[in-house]
Amino acid sequence: MSDVQALTVEQLQERLMRAPYHQWLGLKAEAVGKDSVTIRATWREEWVVNPDRRYTHGGILAALVDLAADWAIGAQLGRGIPTIDMRVDYHRVAMPGDLICKGRIVKAGGQFSVAEAEIFDLDGKLLASGRGVYLSAAPK
Repeated sequence: MSDVQALTVEQLQERLMRAPYHQWLGLKAEAVGKDSVTIRATWREEWVVNPDRRYTHGGILAALVDLAADWAIGAQLGRGIPTIDMRVDYHRVAMPGDLICKGRIVKAGGQFSVAEAEIFDLDGKLLASGRGVYLSAAPK
């Protein structure tokens, strides 16, 4: 991607915690690989969209897809990057419990990059997946 040294798990955690929304989501960096990240999101009662069934709002899952894909690239660049386009597929409802978010770089580019993410419950069931295009060009 560039000459920048990939972030460590601790550095990724520090960057994630800069954003109040990420703090609210209870994000915890768990792993940084050559082209991937794993982030845990700590479940909150406020995520419930249907009080009778108690499943998580799809917007939370979409945000987690975006975050995991974005930071798969961002961990390699050393900074967060803007989302240009994104799609999400929902596979099953997310019931109360922490979520595991795995992001992976599909194509690293100088101007634009593509990454995908999958969101799992603690039993390893796939809840949502998606892919995004991100502006990876250096800021001016």
